[in-house]
Amino acid sequence: MENTQILIRVQPKDIDYINRIIEAYDGLGLVHTLDRKAGIVTIHVTPDTIADVRDILDDLEVEIEFI
Repeated sequence: MENTQILIRVQPKDIDYINRIIEAYDGLGLVHTLDRKAGIVTIHVTPDTIADVRDILDDLEVEIEFI
């Protein structure tokens, strides 16, 4: 099975929020913080879940930069 990633930048204070939201959708993705100070986070997803995760991120009320 092919894995892929969504790489984002958020405010450091929003990292835990993003993690909790993705965790709430059990099995949809796995969040890893790459650089806490810079707010850089990767979300490991499958090809089947990438669109759902992007939709969820787009609907959140925090500023997210896809990088």
